[in-house]
Amino acid sequence: MSEPVDPQRAVDFLIEHSRQYAQAKADRVHLEHFRKSKKALLMNACQEKAVAAREQYAYSHPEYIALLEGLREAVRVEEALRWRLTAAQLRVEVWRSENANNRRLEGATR
Repeated sequence: MSEPVDPQRAVDFLIEHSRQYAQAKADRVHLEHFRKSKKALLMNACQEKAVAAREQYAYSHPEYIALLEGLREAVRVEEALRWRLTAAQLRVEVWRSENANNRRLEGATR
């Protein structure tokens, strides 16, 4: 049998980690938008005249690839936090349901 749910602990977890989640989401959104700026900066730095060649230069540039790696990590951190927060919310809901069931059972036995 599983251990009892401590709703206060779950709520404390939500409070403690909400800022981390907000920062992770802000980082991800920033990187998604900065990716467009980085592409433009790299295309502008390319000496080629053809747009396709400048775009190829930008997409294959080590700085752009590093930005994509950073974006991947930002998404990983955000999603891990999001699912941990969701799990904490579900623990509170399970606790509520268990307590409601217990009250109903107690009322039925009286």
